[in-house]
Amino acid sequence: MEHKKKIQVKDLDFFYGENQVLYNINLDIPEKKVTALIGPSGCGKSTFLRCLNRMNDLIPGIKVRGKIILDGQDIYDTGVDVVKLRSKVGMVFQKPNPFPKSIFENVAYGFRIKGIKDKDFIDERVKTSLRMAGLWEEVHDRLSSSALGLSGGQQQRLCIARAVAVEPEVLLMDEPASALDPIATKKIEELIYELKKEFTIVIVTHNMQQAARVADYTAFFLMGKLIEFDKTENIFTSPRKKETEDYITGRFG
Repeated sequence: MEHKKKIQVKDLDFFYGENQVLYNINLDIPEKKVTALIGPSGCGKSTFLRCLNRMNDLIPGIKVRGKIILDGQDIYDTGVDVVKLRSKVGMVFQKPNPFPKSIFENVAYGFRIKGIKDKDFIDERVKTSLRMAGLWEEVHDRLSSSALGLSGGQQQRLCIARAVAVEPEVLLMDEPASALDPIATKKIEELIYELKKEFTIVIVTHNMQQAARVADYTAFFLMGKLIEFDKTENIFTSPRKKETEDYITGRFG
């Protein structure tokens, strides 16, 4: 069955200054599925992830060639509102990064910067987002206390709640569980499974078992090139490329 394409990446090259880190990437990311990006450290997967919401724009001297088409529009076209793009394509980072504010204000942050004042609307969205992030039951009686008092796993789920509050369509996750213990990791993985009902998810992970557990599709990167992209089960059981097989079976990386 063909899935609707949410993002189409065409002939993407990416440079930090003179140094090319991504080479001719072509990839269609299906809607409301989880796509995992795997590969050894330094193979370009996080750089690729950050191209999808132009997060790399914050680094001086970068150069991008090719197209990334989201819902029919190239996000690198001149005139694209990057702020709008980033509210449509949310991001969760490797280390939880809650703001030094209350739990409630962390989730409400996106509405505050948009100038939304409707208290009932914000209250409702905060509650819904915390529910979606599997955190409401744990924090509902201490919404006004500091987010920094939460455990690492709770902080990461709070960051997920903050990202989903503004109702993005795509959620990028850069190794969202790598700083967490196994129990907190399992919660994040269960959460990803639930969230794909609402969002298109792209996740960078170093953990191959994690990719096998959470992803519908997997892309294997090596030295800035996309070596193979397929349904996750195919990548892990019958990869077409020798490099993929070597990586999966632990012969390198």
